[in-house]
Amino acid sequence: MVEKIISLEDVSLVDFLGVENNHIKEVAAAFPMSKIISRGNEIRVMGTQPEIIRISDILESLLQHYQKYGKITNENVRHYLTANGGSVAPPHVLEDEKDVILYGTKGVVVKARTANQRLMVEKAAESDLLFAIGPAGTGKTYTAVAIAVQALKEKKVKKLIITRPAVEAGENLGFLPGNLEEKIDPYLRPIYDALDDMILGEKLKFYLENRIVEIAPLAYMRGRTLNNAFILLDEAQNTTPSQMKMFLTRMGPSSKVIITGDKTQIDLPKNQKSGLKDALETLKDVKGIAFVELDGRDVVRHRLVKDILDAYEKKEKE
Repeated sequence: MVEKIISLEDVSLVDFLGVENNHIKEVAAAFPMSKIISRGNEIRVMGTQPEIIRISDILESLLQHYQKYGKITNENVRHYLTANGGSVAPPHVLEDEKDVILYGTKGVVVKARTANQRLMVEKAAESDLLFAIGPAGTGKTYTAVAIAVQALKEKKVKKLIITRPAVEAGENLGFLPGNLEEKIDPYLRPIYDALDDMILGEKLKFYLENRIVEIAPLAYMRGRTLNNAFILLDEAQNTTPSQMKMFLTRMGPSSKVIITGDKTQIDLPKNQKSGLKDALETLKDVKGIAFVELDGRDVVRHRLVKDILDAYEKKEKE
């Protein structure tokens, strides 16, 4: 009798093994001549060499399925058992997969929901530097985070860096309680909220503690060269031209960058030009840089958000 141990890393054991280990029990039932034991984050398989190979193939397919879709169902287990360890995903999963960027936590399906969000996904794949510009509620930040997380999950990059300028939007940062990190945290909270939808809690904690995922104010980027990383600059309308230039020149040879911003919500002093506007003017003819403009048609929040944006735009024109 041969024995093999399969390690389960970066997975939610309940989601992968099933309630009361039902998923593994179903695999074990299909191979009565072998023994499959689950303990902690290890699965021990004992049996003949041919059966161990088949069981390993099935478990590997289930692991790949979990990494891609974020969950395992009884139907998935039966599919891979029938396919004898094949790696083709079950047909019901592929039905509406065209616009899916990634499968997040708790069954969340993160997808491009509008034409311009789809364009963001396409341009990000084609270009190393993408500007995604649009008003609030168009999903530009959420989509950008999803694109970056997908690249990290697929090991296209080794690191994910998300940054924002810490500019006070009508509030006085100095009077907020706490140290600098605690004062800045509210500005970065939308990023954490997006990541919570896309990466399991324990895995995200591991990524943050080991600086595989880094979320920091823009000032922390100065003096660094960011290589083999996916870098996202959010709220870029609140950068100054010098800050934008500093950020853009951080790109290493294997970096990919998405810059998101809203030209209508600039919180800089009135006499200070936005680094985002300056960059759009300066870089418009540079080959290899992509630009996507989102608008009211891309709003994916409450239906009133689109009407609110339209009303403000009408007032500005008047």
